[in-house]
Amino acid sequence: MQSTTAETVRTALSRRGRWGLGEIAFWLVAAATLFFLPERHLILNEIAIIGLFALSLDLILGYAGIVSLGHAAFFGLGAYVAGILARNGMTDPLAGLIVAAIAGAILGFITSFLVLRGSDLTKLMVTLGVALVLGELANQMSWLTGGADGLQGITMGPILGLFEFDIFGTTAYAYSLVVTFLLFVIARRIVVSPYGLSLRAIRDNPLRARAVGIPVNRRLVAVYTLAAAYAGVAGGLLAQTTQFVSLDVLAFHRSADVMLVLVIGGVGYLYGGLIGAVVFKVLQDVLSAWTPQYWQFWIGLILVLLVLAGRERLTDKARFAVKRFFGRFGGKRPGALPTTSAREI
Repeated sequence: MQSTTAETVRTALSRRGRWGLGEIAFWLVAAATLFFLPERHLILNEIAIIGLFALSLDLILGYAGIVSLGHAAFFGLGAYVAGILARNGMTDPLAGLIVAAIAGAILGFITSFLVLRGSDLTKLMVTLGVALVLGELANQMSWLTGGADGLQGITMGPILGLFEFDIFGTTAYAYSLVVTFLLFVIARRIVVSPYGLSLRAIRDNPLRARAVGIPVNRRLVAVYTLAAAYAGVAGGLLAQTTQFVSLDVLAFHRSADVMLVLVIGGVGYLYGGLIGAVVFKVLQDVLSAWTPQYWQFWIGLILVLLVLAGRERLTDKARFAVKRFFGRFGGKRPGALPTTSAREI
């Protein structure tokens, strides 16, 4: 019986690990924007970075159930580390990203023991407090961070010694997109593994997960550290591609924005952060051009309507429409479509 169950689980995980047509289409469209939207590369670069940042939050919130209001702490630390390294002669982008990831992971590992204590409200306060402390340190250590004036004088070398950053943002966007894709693939592999399955069990019922032998605290520390490394890379990308770092990267609104991105895109499946980043930045861009003073009002109103209408209901209808479309052209009935839905990922 036990071997049968294990085989069933392995089969289910293997099925979830397969790439669906929708996923492949998503990344092909993202790659195509490199060639068909050259005038929008600057904002697309921002979207790729925010998407990666949201992906890191989704790993802890959507899969492990760890709430956070201070995820910008890791993002900002990564940005400052990458910026400071570049300003002091370490201009290789990939080396800067690796160090930013390590710095984020170390901070995540240290603070994870604080975050895992207490209830959700305690976690919110602790994560928020960590971000506030780092923000104040960055403000006071102006000799290192530039303080309120920001970290200036960042100059990046070519990527892999071949690709120079340009003023149109083309290299920056390609760089951010490739890094986001590679980290997404790793995250995807993790969440469809037995480790990812154990995280879901912890999220749904920590007591039962502990009762069946899952080392709850160890798993949560590991995923929190991993998510912090992801956020550090996102911050490093921002510093390298904009060549400027300000106190804004550690501000509370960074953590709030990435939470909104997940609310829009959906929590608990990796594409939620990426789709939410696209919708959020496009809305922000359009609304701020239309009404510069009140764009936040309109985003807030859209969020309220989204919650009242029920995002799950809307996405279910969209998913059903896509299945009907492919079923019509593929000769299959909507209910017979196989594969791994985005929600399962």
